[in-house]
Amino acid sequence: MAQIALVTGATSGIGEACARIFAEQKFNLIITGRRTQRLEKLSDELKTAYGVEVKALTLDVRDCSQVQDQLNSLNESWKKVDVLVNNAGLSQGLEPIQNGSFQDWDTMIDTNIKGLLYVTKVVSAWMIDQMSGHIVNLGSIAGKETYANGNVYCATKHAVDSLNKAMRIDLLPYNIRVTGIHPGAVETEFSEVRFKGDKERAKKVYQGFDPLTARDIAETIWFAVSRPAHVNISDLLIMPTAQATAGNIKKMTE
Repeated sequence: MAQIALVTGATSGIGEACARIFAEQKFNLIITGRRTQRLEKLSDELKTAYGVEVKALTLDVRDCSQVQDQLNSLNESWKKVDVLVNNAGLSQGLEPIQNGSFQDWDTMIDTNIKGLLYVTKVVSAWMIDQMSGHIVNLGSIAGKETYANGNVYCATKHAVDSLNKAMRIDLLPYNIRVTGIHPGAVETEFSEVRFKGDKERAKKVYQGFDPLTARDIAETIWFAVSRPAHVNISDLLIMPTAQATAGNIKKMTE
């Protein structure tokens, strides 16, 4: 019987890349996201290309009732999840604390922390029942250090780092592995979302150096997940060669 991976935020970027790499490895998939058309398109592609089964769930991880209703509506065979990739996350704005937006703060806290918790509570219960599983939490270099104007986003990713350690302790009796993945600069829709659709400003973030790709992170996640059952890779910080710290990037001169 094929193993099952559940990937949140699968409509773009790292989440989509994870869905593709797990499908390549013949996992059946539960993919979630807010954009139904993208989910359905990805689902069709993966079924056709790899012959796997895919369950697409349109949901917003910020909505606790929606998360519970959608996940618990799955039949028992789909609840035998082997791998959970808590990928859904975002940043909004890049202002000093005194100029920050309450709405932006709520969006980041509700998505990056509470959304991760809502999904984990449901899925970890399934894993406890089967006494096995692997949870991968997507953190960030922002969860390891704090940079100027990153304030609340950095705080949410520091929370993810702490939750990763807490899950490792709490789920230890149930043979559930927990891995934290902390990327540096990855060229996805991240900056476009942060700058609320300003494509030109977002593009400049990645100019002058070779950033990581979503596939780079997905391959690293697959490496962690595919280790033997007695091996748990607890924490990985992954940076582009051109990046030393959150704010220290070597860019080519023009």
